[in-house]
Amino acid sequence: MIKLFTDSDLDGTACALIAEIAFEDDANVTHCTYRNLDKRVEDFLQQNTNDPVFITDLSVSREVEQKLESRYQTGSHVQMIDHHATAMHFNEYEWGFVDPGKEQKTCAATLFYQFLLEKEKIERMEGLEQFLELVRLYDTWDWEEENEVDAKRLNDLFSIMGRETFKSEMLRRLTREPDSFSFHESEEMILDLEERKIERYIHQKNRQLVQTFIDEYCVGLVHAESYHSELGNELNKRNPHLDFITIINDGSRRLGFRTIHDEADVSEFASRFGGGGHPKAAGCELNEETFPVFVEEPFAAKPLKPDADRNRLNQRNSESGSFYENHDGKISYIRPGQGNEWEVMCEGEIEDITFHCFEDAERHVKRNYQAWLRSDRAVIDDFVRVLPLTKDQVIERYHTMIEAMLHQKEDAL
Repeated sequence: MIKLFTDSDLDGTACALIAEIAFEDDANVTHCTYRNLDKRVEDFLQQNTNDPVFITDLSVSREVEQKLESRYQTGSHVQMIDHHATAMHFNEYEWGFVDPGKEQKTCAATLFYQFLLEKEKIERMEGLEQFLELVRLYDTWDWEEENEVDAKRLNDLFSIMGRETFKSEMLRRLTREPDSFSFHESEEMILDLEERKIERYIHQKNRQLVQTFIDEYCVGLVHAESYHSELGNELNKRNPHLDFITIINDGSRRLGFRTIHDEADVSEFASRFGGGGHPKAAGCELNEETFPVFVEEPFAAKPLKPDADRNRLNQRNSESGSFYENHDGKISYIRPGQGNEWEVMCEGEIEDITFHCFEDAERHVKRNYQAWLRSDRAVIDDFVRVLPLTKDQVIERYHTMIEAMLHQKEDAL
């Protein structure tokens, strides 16, 4: 028997698929999470068998790490294969192989496949390699940069079918059609429907997003049990002022961290709470330590409102400036300053800081005031209340009126 402990996501399931192709009925696969991996590996070690053991896409704790080293020193087989930067210390062992990749990011499945090829435990299969490239593109999020949507659709299919059904279908397909891999017509139809479902889900969750500061980071928090990767990526795009998104899965008691920013390393952040992962995708447990930080303390926070998206007058990055508001009713105004600088006025007072571009000024306003771009209607109604003008007159004279105000005293607004 060949024992494999692997993750339960697409990458981990691809490792299981490789093992079943290579070792056929001798492959004994256990899918794990970080929460139960140590217990399951320890239970296996207590059986004192000489069966070869592989661990892919996950890393054990220091305690279990030492037990695996002891097993290896007695002559029994141990091989750990991973691609997470937080697991690099396993390379200190002869049985550890961790490679996040330099010129190209890696995933556990591609590393496992290459390892077995070198050991002549599996034959090269073009269809399998095409399948594994989609897995790698999705797991590393390179699919988005390279616009390889089939990688995302493969993970969507994995979610729809469920792990075991997906694995059985892919095993059947790759062994019967070893020369190439593609989706079947019925799968394409299902995936089109799923894509629309995901779009609706993301729209709903964006309206439930709350904002808080945790340590040095400005973080978006949302409770969700589905589509974590897609949700984290899209919420980051829609709210770029946030350093990263935290997805709280109450059912599985897990926290997922996703970012699109190079300056925010969520794997390092996750390690503060006993977790790990990639620089842009990581996670940890929702437990007695993390519950107060991510759930209890932010519980009273109101969800962020999205920017008004149909404005014709109060627009972002406008020479007439841009008005923002928050739940407390505070109005912020971003306007062009001297030269190419931008400045922020809040409640009639100009802040003593300037910004090199509009985006930096907006980031400051959104991070510090939890504000959103006001609608044209709200801005016009305010002007009608304080100026002897009708609504139509305000609309007609909006930009010339703002320009005149910009050249008057600061309290003109």
